[in-house]
Amino acid sequence: MDATAAFRSARDFLLESDYETAYRDFRWPTLDRFNWAVDWFDAVLAAETPGTAALTIVEDDGSVDSHTFAQLSVRSSRLANWLHAQGVRRGDRILVMLGNQVELWETILAAMKLGATLIPATTLLTADDLRDRIDRGKVAHVITDVDHTGRFAAVPGTYTRIAVGGEAYGWLTYDEAYDFPDHLSPAIERELREGRSDDTLLLYFTSGTTALPKLVEHTYASYPVGHLSTMFWIGLRPGDVHLNVSSPGWAKHAWSSVFAPWNAGATALVHNARRFSAPALLDVLRRHGVTTLCAPPTVWRMVIQEDLEPRPPALRTAVAAGEPLNPEVIDRVREAWGITIRDGYGQTETTAQIGNTPGCPVKPGSMGRPLPGYTVTLVDPITGEVGDDGEICLPLADRPLGLMAGYRDDPDLTARAMRDGYYHTGDLASRDADGYITYVGRVDDVFKASDYRISPFELESVLLEHEAVAEAAVVPAPDPVRLAVPKAYVLLAPGFEANADTALSIFRHSRRHLAPYKRVRRIEFAELPKTISGKIRRVELRARASGECPAEFREEDFPELRT
Repeated sequence: MDATAAFRSARDFLLESDYETAYRDFRWPTLDRFNWAVDWFDAVLAAETPGTAALTIVEDDGSVDSHTFAQLSVRSSRLANWLHAQGVRRGDRILVMLGNQVELWETILAAMKLGATLIPATTLLTADDLRDRIDRGKVAHVITDVDHTGRFAAVPGTYTRIAVGGEAYGWLTYDEAYDFPDHLSPAIERELREGRSDDTLLLYFTSGTTALPKLVEHTYASYPVGHLSTMFWIGLRPGDVHLNVSSPGWAKHAWSSVFAPWNAGATALVHNARRFSAPALLDVLRRHGVTTLCAPPTVWRMVIQEDLEPRPPALRTAVAAGEPLNPEVIDRVREAWGITIRDGYGQTETTAQIGNTPGCPVKPGSMGRPLPGYTVTLVDPITGEVGDDGEICLPLADRPLGLMAGYRDDPDLTARAMRDGYYHTGDLASRDADGYITYVGRVDDVFKASDYRISPFELESVLLEHEAVAEAAVVPAPDPVRLAVPKAYVLLAPGFEANADTALSIFRHSRRHLAPYKRVRRIEFAELPKTISGKIRRVELRARASGECPAEFREEDFPELRT
């Protein structure tokens, strides 16, 4: 059986199976040489369903831009030919900083056809963030919107600069690609034959417990093929119209706006909103025949504040991932639409590992059960004993295809994550008698805010650059919309007063040096509790932040910051 047939057989088995059958009998396909963009997207989707919409983008003004599988196949091949002419070769690293625009999906497919490595980047990144990614990512080429090119002026390097949507001095113009041939050149075809499934496809920068983000490495198999588990969890079918609420640059965007829907042969529908609006999202659901919906709990909490009637007529199923889902949200949507939102769990380092799957009972608070292709073991982080409570771990003896290759250029960090025969997620959970798994919390101090993963150490490092800050500790503080926001406990340097002027100065400093999703939202001036060895007792600060804090300053209290 060739690679395409093996992939298709595994995919079709999941489409046709219930949970019990799928979990018992599913096996990851064995793929030595498989290029998902060529061997699946072009050879199957574009060839067999050429007129089906692959991508539909709904703009804020209601206008719609739709592209079929056949059209994206041709456009991405033209782009691949043009990029090859500009010097892009197999293994080259391309930083892609684009919004929800068709060029993003074209670039993903074209890069795969070239055997290149993608480094997705959110448009929220600062110049400091970009310098780090260009340097540590060993970036050879950058593709970004013309409006963002100015941000790279302070980012040195010999990388090729490609601007989308217009001309910029010193940058190549992306639109020139559309004049190139429809079919891949012989030179590209020759290089394709050298590609392997374990070549590096993606490098994601993700926050850890150190100041510098980690580089999560995924292969040409681990994400494109690994997201068969995500397809099964969502319940995607051929012909579905799937809307995913996620920003480009983050792994969840690749999960549900690229690989999972296109594995199923479904349409990826995107609402390209400058600012999130729950009423606008509901309007898109009702007007555009959305059948499946994926959104983080932060979005669901906003949605239930609106009038949920009338029910989106085509909507069949809905899921949530990224943080714990509140039971009251599930109840509200079930009452209005007759649909039970199904929670799921995964990481940038993996595809969907655990989930409540279609047709199975949903237990309040539970993430569900292990998904097909994943064996999940709970390991006590202190004793190493296996039981019903502990860290979520994946046995390497039964290594899932959707697991990352490792942390690029950091063998020590990779070894720690893969120690003792397991991949360690760093998340704690419990399992009940029916096999349902419930999230408990992080082993370390990384936390989620509005579905973004936040590293306290990274924020503290920025705060310490302010002259008034002697010491700082960042912990999550509860927030009714974002689930949590970063709160900083600050010990002031001599000569500074614990007042509103000092807090405003620190807030401004945070805004200048941190991307919007990372910035500190609350500040409290205080002595930092420490252990006898001098380590900050974050557990005490977390407890303090969860209660009433009359002494804290909040970003929203300052009119000067409301811009």
